[in-house]
Amino acid sequence: MWVTLMNLLKACWRPPSLELYAGSDGVGRQDGLLWYKDVGQHMTGEFSMAVVQANNLLEDQSQIESGPLSSMDSGPCGTFVGVYDGHGGPETSRYINEHLFNHLKRFASEQQSMSVDVIRKAFQATEEGFHSVVAKQWLIKPQIAAVGSCCLVGIVCGRNLYVGNAGDSRVVLGRLVKSTAAVLAVQLSVEHNAAIESVRKELRSLHPDDPQIVVLKHNVWRVKGLIQVSRSIGDVYLKKAEFNREPLYAKFRLREPLRRPILSAEPAISVHPLQPADLFLIFASDGLWEHLSNQEAVDLVHSHPRSGSARRLVRAALQEAARKREMRYSDLKKIDRGIRRHFHDDITVIVVYLDSGMVSRAASSGRGPALSLRGGGVNLPVNSLAP
Repeated sequence: MWVTLMNLLKACWRPPSLELYAGSDGVGRQDGLLWYKDVGQHMTGEFSMAVVQANNLLEDQSQIESGPLSSMDSGPCGTFVGVYDGHGGPETSRYINEHLFNHLKRFASEQQSMSVDVIRKAFQATEEGFHSVVAKQWLIKPQIAAVGSCCLVGIVCGRNLYVGNAGDSRVVLGRLVKSTAAVLAVQLSVEHNAAIESVRKELRSLHPDDPQIVVLKHNVWRVKGLIQVSRSIGDVYLKKAEFNREPLYAKFRLREPLRRPILSAEPAISVHPLQPADLFLIFASDGLWEHLSNQEAVDLVHSHPRSGSARRLVRAALQEAARKREMRYSDLKKIDRGIRRHFHDDITVIVVYLDSGMVSRAASSGRGPALSLRGGGVNLPVNSLAP
């Protein structure tokens, strides 16, 4: 009786710094600003997950869901991965973390399948829902109009991988080259960052009457001199004229009228048939890719045990961030959140292993271990932002 009471008290007094939600696979661990789940099981193999905070409030959010991908018993099954890299605040990424997967399940139920159309509709519904939140909070919290998030999702369903991306998070595939036994890094996502020349060309073609649509500011290309990505969820101040005015802070408001949306929430979506040589997927926010190349990340995963692979990638990125600033990694770890942002961004990594036998069995049976895990890191839980 006493042991039961003590266990209950421990559960009630768990430190509120872990914003975690999990099914039967556990909730992971925390080490300072780092949260990690070294190894877990999803429908088609194992996974590893890690999040490290740099901002004063964690702006990265993420999740992995495995099992039914619709609310219908006969609907599709598989594994869903989401990485949501917020900017300007955590509100949009948290909203996506709470709503996008449910939208995807609803549309998959309607169509009884996974498809490009299901993903596009899920992005659109999430965008519209967050716009409703901004409209309701505009008078009391106008700065929420200047909060947005990149949004990367991947769905392993059947023998296909579906990828949807708006922003500059990235998914990279590790593919075995049988002739050499090497593992090749293959980027599967299309990015939307103004640093990429093709993105700047696209923006200029969409806004031929605006010579300031992309501006080189402090050696960084920015859309209207304000934001680095051309596609995102949120950032309503650059999409709807009624939110680009007072009481929004002047530094966000455009001098000229907003005649058409500057940013888009339309994801780039692709479908990739999975092959036996496809070994694993690395989903990560831009904070990782700022310090590691695709091949470096793939080599690191391939050359070490599966357990702890995500945490290992985060550590490698932090070591590189410290090296760039000519400081020791041990000293970087002592820097607190907020100040840490001067050295690196929030970093989220989810490594998903693809065991070909399990992929085939899951595709034929539609069954596998159920899992629901969100890596929220070190913030206090927030109230739902439902519209």
